[in-house]
Amino acid sequence: MTIRLAEDTLFAHRFGASTPFQVGVEEELFLVDPSGHHVRCCTDELLADRPARFTRGRAIGEMCDGVIELATPVCASADEAVRALRQLRRDVLARDRAALMGAGMHPTAPFGDVTHRAGAHYDAVADDVRGLLRQSVVCGVHVHVGMPDPETAVNAFNGMRKWVPVLQALGANSPFWHGQDSGLQSCRTARFHMIPRTGLPRAFRDWDDYTDTMRELIRVSGIEGPGSLWWDVRPHPSLGTLEVRVLDAQSSLAGLRGLIALIHCLALHEATVADDRHPPKEVLDEACHHAIRDGLDARLSVGGPMQHMQALARQALDIAHAYAHELRCVEALAGAEALLSGNGADRQRRAYAAGGMDAVLEHLVAETATPTVTKQPFGEACGVRRVGSGMPRR
Repeated sequence: MTIRLAEDTLFAHRFGASTPFQVGVEEELFLVDPSGHHVRCCTDELLADRPARFTRGRAIGEMCDGVIELATPVCASADEAVRALRQLRRDVLARDRAALMGAGMHPTAPFGDVTHRAGAHYDAVADDVRGLLRQSVVCGVHVHVGMPDPETAVNAFNGMRKWVPVLQALGANSPFWHGQDSGLQSCRTARFHMIPRTGLPRAFRDWDDYTDTMRELIRVSGIEGPGSLWWDVRPHPSLGTLEVRVLDAQSSLAGLRGLIALIHCLALHEATVADDRHPPKEVLDEACHHAIRDGLDARLSVGGPMQHMQALARQALDIAHAYAHELRCVEALAGAEALLSGNGADRQRRAYAAGGMDAVLEHLVAETATPTVTKQPFGEACGVRRVGSGMPRR
């Protein structure tokens, strides 16, 4: 089943529709049994239960039952976004239908234990990729940063490509699949990259080059539109944003806070600094392989000498700190700094070493239910003053 969009609506965009460089976040979390921690297929029942209790942002279903997506409103800062996610997590837990688990893949879910929810879009996607989406359920985090115009969105996309391995390493939180150690830091990424139109494409010359390429991809693949291009980073015309989709779902809101702040700062940097040196796709594909396999211990190149992931992550953080005051995320970036000493995958493996797979599941559920502790209240106004616009309210 294929849904066709009219040609004149394919690349209609909302770049320039609101204040530029605002941020929004969508996180996908597993719904699990509070005692056994297995996936509980109750998404529709949970969403039908007292919907008015979602007081800030939205909770919606995803393609797979047993997953819920929590989406913030448009926010000025990482702190404001995490405040919304914290409240959304509490709203879900208050319904007493399931516990929440933040992980890229459920560590013990059996291969093929997937239930798809009904819907025309989901039917079209399932027909497109066939059995690949019936293998495992995966959960990620999508960070949107509003862009003032299409050309800036393409520039930011081109620049953000080289940071994808860093974000994969810092955000890796899926070392286990089907009850076994995968040998990877992010088996979610490996599993997700099995489906078409994922990973990273080449850099684009300009907006016309991007739209011409997308139009041809849509033609030859028979997909419904740009929404079925699931790259790790992509312009999102209908929201007027650059969307970074590379992160595993996170159990720790403190770590997620740091990752959102890092992405927010890097996206602003790449949108405003001219640099035509873009690593080729082949080099970045290899770098991403090392990042999802070895995480923070990887050695790789993103278009220059081989270097340790810690050094490359340090470069990213140094750039981010230059924008942190403007984006009011100096303290939030400390969460990303802390990940240099161990990401979510490392914490899962430490839990396993201490108490086996039951300890891993208990760790993930407990950490997902734990609110962020900060010295300053969430929700400070960002204060970004730039001509243009960004992410519209959804």
